[in-house]
Amino acid sequence: MTSPEIRPFRIAIPQTALNDLTERLARTCWVKQLPRSAPGDAWGRGVPADYLREWAEHWRTGYDWRAQEACLNEFPQYLTEIDGYDVHFLHVRSPEPDALPLILTHGWPNTFVEFTQITPLLTDPRAHGGYPAQAFHVVVPSVPGFAFSEAPREAGWTVDRVARMWAELMSRLGYQRYGTQGGDLGAYVAPAIAEADPKRVVGVHIDGGIGFPTEDDVAEMTDDERAEYEQMLAWSGGGVDHHVLLRKAPQTFAHAWQDSPVALLAWMLQKFQEFTPMAKAPDDVMDRDHVLTNVSLYWFTGTVASSSWPMYDGLVDGGFGWPKGQDKVPTGVYAGGSELIRRLAERNNLIAHWPNDNPGNHFVAMEEPAAHAADIRAFFGTLPRHGDT
Repeated sequence: MTSPEIRPFRIAIPQTALNDLTERLARTCWVKQLPRSAPGDAWGRGVPADYLREWAEHWRTGYDWRAQEACLNEFPQYLTEIDGYDVHFLHVRSPEPDALPLILTHGWPNTFVEFTQITPLLTDPRAHGGYPAQAFHVVVPSVPGFAFSEAPREAGWTVDRVARMWAELMSRLGYQRYGTQGGDLGAYVAPAIAEADPKRVVGVHIDGGIGFPTEDDVAEMTDDERAEYEQMLAWSGGGVDHHVLLRKAPQTFAHAWQDSPVALLAWMLQKFQEFTPMAKAPDDVMDRDHVLTNVSLYWFTGTVASSSWPMYDGLVDGGFGWPKGQDKVPTGVYAGGSELIRRLAERNNLIAHWPNDNPGNHFVAMEEPAAHAADIRAFFGTLPRHGDT
């Protein structure tokens, strides 16, 4: 099934690195809590000092990296060289022989840890009250520059390049037909895989983000749709625009994030807070240790700078743009949106699945793994399933 170039991999962070993290957390120079910008707006000036300090203290004294490392090592992991770069990936075979191969691509600022809760639900639905006919063989690669995948050595990386690497990975694993899935950065990569490998990809499932309107679409909108568009612009322009920040000077900011674990934690919490708009705080909808495992991987692997390439190199035509999708194979969306969004999405996608009542915020695999897995099964259940390997 696998080629000789695929090597087994296990996570083994040196104890000296853990000791260093603990010591740095203990030596943190804390700033005072600034006055809130408005009554009840605890996050008005950024991450609240008392909230950050609580997280940092838990990271230092309550969080058990070794236990989390052991849990991660329960997933079969490998390295393989593709396009001149070592790529790290999980490869979890289903006990169901006719399972559909599925490649999941994580987002930013996330890692392969994004999918650790959902993977068992996809690979072994029989053990979780589901139907064995809806099982998947799951492949979760780390995007180059993230976690244990080698960082780009030159500028100019593109989503299309990653997509071609993922198509090669699935070929190397012996999969003749497979599905793709992703959110955030993965929502760009998943359809790009179908563009790169349309004869083997059976369908593309993304969490959301296709069909975002532009100024050119305004003339065709109804009054209600124009109001909706204004609301979208207000939401997308809120928070700290990491696309602009990381496109301008990622290395400047990364010096602080890689020197101070609390600086890194504050940056990550800022973004996870913005990515959970329907919650008061990230840990209201995500397990705190799950988030800290993600942050710890950035810290231990030193990839907070190298993971900035999607923003620095530009996701679309040298600058940020919403995924346009593809029309080679059917597309399913976890969170579809309004009729306006669907109408725009159908210009570039063969929409086959468009629910509007699924729960969760941005990183639904971390927040709602059961609902996310159910939606992936529902979409691919409408397509011809081929588990040939």
